[in-house]
Amino acid sequence: MSDSIKKPLKVICFGMGAIGTYIGGSLAANGAKVTFVEKKEFISDAAPKGIQLNINGREINVSDIDIISDVRQAVSGQFFDVALLAVKSNDTSSVLDLLDGLEKDFPPILCLQNGVENEALIARKLGEEKVIGGSITSAVGRAGLGNVKLEKLRGVGIETGHPISQTLIDWFNLSGMRAKGYGSRADMKWSKMLTNLLANASSAILNWTPAQVYSHRLTWRIELDQIREAMEVMDRMHIHLTDLPGTPVKPLMSLLNNLPAGLSRTLIGAPLAKGRGAKMPSFHIDLYSGKTTSEVTYLNGAVSRFASKVGVKTPVNNGLCQLLEQMTAGKISKEEFDGQPEKLYSWLKR
Repeated sequence: MSDSIKKPLKVICFGMGAIGTYIGGSLAANGAKVTFVEKKEFISDAAPKGIQLNINGREINVSDIDIISDVRQAVSGQFFDVALLAVKSNDTSSVLDLLDGLEKDFPPILCLQNGVENEALIARKLGEEKVIGGSITSAVGRAGLGNVKLEKLRGVGIETGHPISQTLIDWFNLSGMRAKGYGSRADMKWSKMLTNLLANASSAILNWTPAQVYSHRLTWRIELDQIREAMEVMDRMHIHLTDLPGTPVKPLMSLLNNLPAGLSRTLIGAPLAKGRGAKMPSFHIDLYSGKTTSEVTYLNGAVSRFASKVGVKTPVNNGLCQLLEQMTAGKISKEEFDGQPEKLYSWLKR
């Protein structure tokens, strides 16, 4: 047994969404001491049942956890090795506001969120020495609060270089999560963001499945354009593609960037659709569940923000972001572009 896993890892986890529940629950099932911070109104439902994990068809009930609503109560008089942050990027600021006055004693945060701007917000609050970048590529479904199913095991990337990085990698691997270390936070997070862009905004705007997005020549063109814009921004910033656990990002994105559109759609579109499965992308789920904010601001929007700093034009990323933000805010109806790829393509190219 590695020295790093001889004593229980003490973890505080923000929220019991799919990713937080899967990671926190998996760690707890293997001996870590995990405290979840969840909204007060949800605790009565979650606490008696603990956590239910479905891993490869095996049901695991994890009852040895704590669930509380007050982060101050969680850290009062207790030492934690690490905090897990896996909430949506639009919730980052509200979570960090909970840490007012706790900056000195709060543990380092492993940021498992999508997007490339959250770590900077955490560093501004707690200091760069308390930030560890992370990316999860495994697919996890949520049946209810504290009840999740691992749909496809790929793995978790964890930034190396922090004193606790190797301990986290060891604990994640002990817990069956296939962790791998990455020396460059930017390479890891930007490579992950590219995968999050695919068939996400287009799916929500058109009310289409990823398979539909990948099979139509115009929406395929939109997908290629948003990826190529993002890769140009990465190139200007000297950020490199890197493969992620279970996800061959480098060959996939290189093909999307270099092959003619018709050929790439024939060779890559169908495998991408098959790999995505039947689950709708997150932007679509949020839009059609009535959410009033969207992570598009922190994905396509982030591409546009960084592009403006390095002199790259990103009309497709900017257009997708603006359009989906307006739809989420109710300024444009969901029916406006429903099933109309030609209209979306024309709007983006206007």
